[in-house]
Amino acid sequence: MAERTLLITGCSSGIGHDAAHGMARRGWRVFATCRKEEDCARLRAEGLESFRLDYADEESIAAAVDEALSRTGGRLDAVFNNGAFACPGAVEDLPRGALREIFETNLFGVHDLTRRVIPAMRRQGHGRIVNCSSVLGFVPMRWRGAYVATKHAMEGLTDVLRIEMRDTPIRVILIEPGPITSRIRANSIPHFERWIDWENSARAEQYRASLLRRLYEPRGPDRFELPPSAVTARLARALESPNPRPRYYVTTPTYLMGAFRRLLPTRALDWVIARA
Repeated sequence: MAERTLLITGCSSGIGHDAAHGMARRGWRVFATCRKEEDCARLRAEGLESFRLDYADEESIAAAVDEALSRTGGRLDAVFNNGAFACPGAVEDLPRGALREIFETNLFGVHDLTRRVIPAMRRQGHGRIVNCSSVLGFVPMRWRGAYVATKHAMEGLTDVLRIEMRDTPIRVILIEPGPITSRIRANSIPHFERWIDWENSARAEQYRASLLRRLYEPRGPDRFELPPSAVTARLARALESPNPRPRYYVTTPTYLMGAFRRLLPTRALDWVIARA
């Protein structure tokens, strides 16, 4: 059987890093991409094939797809769209530029990469596109409006693509993690500091009592937090199952919120989420 090939984005740490190593151990030929060349060099030193792909840079997306296809003779069995970042802050404090920036990476770049790999998957007669969403792709949570918006949009676009691909051999799948050990909180701090003028916000006291503590104070794992390997296990199912599910939940909060969203009226769900 021909070696299976997989391109993963956002592999510098967390979910992407674990997925790259985990799927390589399962026999996949993994192209582990990162935004920064120095991170790619580190991954190459770890034994992975790695080159640059920045969702916010269209030229880097095109170059990365060309590089992957050139290394395989035009074959790419799967893509795991994992790269993303957060910009915490109250919705009323989010400037237009902050939303533009986060959508460029979390949605537009994902869409661009997906469109570029579909022709190769059509030619070879198969392919899997796996998008890493979140429990926040189908429920909201305070302070996370920008991230929630991108993940809700990703879910909508992915659902439509899945339906449209029914007449092709390409399968489109969502993975929806809850709290996973990663650097996403630490990595969100520069975006928060760049865009959110919290000191002049009507919610300044709420920032001090809640969000600032979460961002800056040392803390242990979130309740129900799982390691990135939990996502890798679902990714393996999504890629290797003969008949993959449309979506895979990861962590207890995702299952709980999925049930609450189906069963509770909106006001009751709002009350539950506001107390989380």
